[in-house]
Amino acid sequence: MILGRKKLKLRPVTYLSGSSSSPLDVPYGYLWSPHLVPKPKDWGPKIDVVGFCFLDLASSYEPPASLVEWLEVGTEPIYIGFGSLPVQEPEKMTEIIVQALERTGQRGIINKGWGGLGNLAEPKDFVYLLDNCPHDWLFLRCAAVVHHGGAGTTAAGLKAACPTTVVPFFGDQPFWGERVHARGVGPPPIPVDEFSLEKLVAAIQFMLN
Repeated sequence: MILGRKKLKLRPVTYLSGSSSSPLDVPYGYLWSPHLVPKPKDWGPKIDVVGFCFLDLASSYEPPASLVEWLEVGTEPIYIGFGSLPVQEPEKMTEIIVQALERTGQRGIINKGWGGLGNLAEPKDFVYLLDNCPHDWLFLRCAAVVHHGGAGTTAAGLKAACPTTVVPFFGDQPFWGERVHARGVGPPPIPVDEFSLEKLVAAIQFMLN
């Protein structure tokens, strides 16, 4: 490091200039949508909210024929999935999801994820069980989405213009759920320990109306 400093003819960095002065003069960019979380008024000109970043996974995705056929034969479905998050009672949650879809007359895609969702006693023609699929491909073909509220999944759903219900588990997920609701693009979040048939039915009705 010392050799590199001499070779590049860099001036020594003092303790104060390195730890206090310099960071205050560094521009910062925060990767979320200003429509979802506006830039605070007291942030200076070197701090900006620049929008979400997205991976273009859809361009190289080849969907299974069964999924394409299922999507083509009916109305746009509701996506329900919680990614890699564990679900304590996957059979009970799956039953609630299926009953909510049936009660509201909707088709649904259940992403089995890591939580073990989708163990149905018998197949339902209005339910498609999904192993994995890029959100930027799938959400464009959905009427609404229900998910855990991770920042990336939230961004993908909103980019696809999908009404969104967040079922937060932990961390920043309750925050994104509240912001989605505050901006009028989804119902109040349903904490995972309050997940119920009545609340999911109400959320679906909110999103579709």
